[in-house]
Amino acid sequence: MRYANRNALILGAGKSGEAAANWVTAAGGRAAVVDEAWQGARLAELGAQGIRCLRATRERLPDGAFDLVVTSPSIAAGHPWLETARARGLHVISELELGADAWRGDLIAVTGSKGKSSVVKAVASALRLAGREACEAGNYGTPLCARALERADRGAGATAVVEASSFQLEQTQGFAPRLAAILNIQADHLDRHGSLEAYAAAKGRIFEGQRGPACRAFLPPGLSAGAVPEGVAVERFGPEAACAWRYVDGAVLHGGARIPVTGYFANAVLGPAAALAAAMLDGCGLTGEEIAAGFAAFEPLPHRMERVGTRGGVAYVDDSKGTSLAATRAALRIVGRGARLIAGGRLKERDLAFLLPDLAACAVKAYLIGEAEGPLYEAWHGTVPCVRCGELARAFHAAEREARPGETVLLSPGCASFDQFPNMAARGELFRRLFEGLPPALR
Repeated sequence: MRYANRNALILGAGKSGEAAANWVTAAGGRAAVVDEAWQGARLAELGAQGIRCLRATRERLPDGAFDLVVTSPSIAAGHPWLETARARGLHVISELELGADAWRGDLIAVTGSKGKSSVVKAVASALRLAGREACEAGNYGTPLCARALERADRGAGATAVVEASSFQLEQTQGFAPRLAAILNIQADHLDRHGSLEAYAAAKGRIFEGQRGPACRAFLPPGLSAGAVPEGVAVERFGPEAACAWRYVDGAVLHGGARIPVTGYFANAVLGPAAALAAAMLDGCGLTGEEIAAGFAAFEPLPHRMERVGTRGGVAYVDDSKGTSLAATRAALRIVGRGARLIAGGRLKERDLAFLLPDLAACAVKAYLIGEAEGPLYEAWHGTVPCVRCGELARAFHAAEREARPGETVLLSPGCASFDQFPNMAARGELFRRLFEGLPPALR
């Protein structure tokens, strides 16, 4: 095995780092994990698995006879550890690339700014419904190294449907999914990447390892195919007539075929995601009938335009996963007129006026929370009535009091959650508890 005699240093002690260490060890190599902020409980967890934990400062890696460095998504491209590793002449790869090398089976991957988790789930669940072995992996929740370890003693018949984030793709060099796609590019994670151009370049690395006609690359219209290697087929998806895979009025059109789309994806905003899912499922050999059945059976992920209930003729929708203004724009367009928008948190972008046309068209009022409430108020209050609420509970109750039948109380923050919550799921769960009249125990 390729890693039988490797001595790997794993950067980052999260799920990805743990999975990488376990894979290297299982393959007969040696692994040590280093992290900037060790906690006693985490040290105990990894130690119980036989994983060696080392201490280091941000500026200095531990010495040792390492011949491989595996980096977790939390380690940014300019981190001093990576600079030190390369200065020592060490081979650096990402956990995603390590997992792809270890995976025995078909590998397909999706990246993008918003909606990629739903596409990954739609593809994997449709494959399973059609009788195929398939699993979700990567940024979706379970690292690819962990999936590879699960199947280490089994055959190569399964398909891994990988969600690849820009953080994971930064350090990839030979990641080579047979089918690869960029769903969309919208301003996001600029606090890490610095510019939209750098962010898009990281996303484009999903195609870098593809080779030859067996591989297919899927792109939305208008996005350059410059990152796709020569010889790899490029197919476009979206609503435009020139797209090979086109969503129109509740169906995906491809050639002379019409694939019905029902349920979650059956609207103009999510239709391009349906077109991509259909294209990738076709690439896996599913028929139009099997693809349509997958759409009909699809159950949306939590906190993504999730209707938590209706009371007094007012709908309550949890889109806590909407952590960019582009995601909030999509949510407003799905809801349409009559949205009472709860927005705010920790900003990740600078162009706050981006949302003004959609606020004017769809929002009755904006209820602002978190660190961003001041900047959002200054940017938006001339277009839509705004109120600074500070916390989600106060915003929820204000919107609840003022909402009229036919309107929607929409949590789509357009911001990260980390100023007031441990993650976006906790934010969404609090929204649900407030609707159900339960105490805000998740805060």
